[in-house]
Amino acid sequence: MTPLTRSIVAAVFIASGTLAHALEIKPYSAQALAQAQKANQPVALHFHADWCPTCRAQEKVLQTLKAEPGLDLTVLVANYDTEKALKRQFKVNAQSTLIVLRGQKEAARLVGDTSDTGIRAALKSAI
Repeated sequence: MTPLTRSIVAAVFIASGTLAHALEIKPYSAQALAQAQKANQPVALHFHADWCPTCRAQEKVLQTLKAEPGLDLTVLVANYDTEKALKRQFKVNAQSTLIVLRGQKEAARLVGDTSDTGIRAALKSAI
């Protein structure tokens, strides 16, 4: 197989999701969090409020990072205004908080950071 052919095959596998995974963003559910933690998979909680401009900026960065290879984890978006028990459990005092977990262990926490480098580094800390 030529280097060009290998590159094409790799691109097809990556595009199909067969070889590489990607950052997945979905709404928070206790079941999704429990499954990720039980499997010791990396997962992030994004405490988001629709009225928060910082949260919206973080959301844009997360959307751009979805295409980045190597960020194989799920971001669960928790409603800051309604997920009161979850906020207490993780000691969250402000919207725009991103908590990255590997199983039960907290790997990183960001509050108000909207930089792609900061968010990327936090996500990678659990991979």
